[in-house]
Amino acid sequence: MASADQILPPFVTELLTALEIEDTPVDIDAVLGLAGVAAHGVVRPAAPVTTFIVGYAAGLAAATGQATPEAAMRAASRVAEEVVRRRPAVPET
Repeated sequence: MASADQILPPFVTELLTALEIEDTPVDIDAVLGLAGVAAHGVVRPAAPVTTFIVGYAAGLAAATGQATPEAAMRAASRVAEEVVRRRPAVPET
């Protein structure tokens, strides 16, 4: 069976192409890291919600010329991680 490292990059490329945003840089490890921070720091469903909101905020910043796509994603991810870290610890289940 193929690993996530083998499956994700071609899937991301296919998805970017289907959405007609082929030139969009995607740091898969950074996205997964942010999802992990949200999942463990809030609740598991926070992972996709957080990554969606961060991507949306970064897209807006890049589209309006406030930052390059890479800088916008780093900044939005930093803000999200700070918000998660300010929350009270979630007990492990």
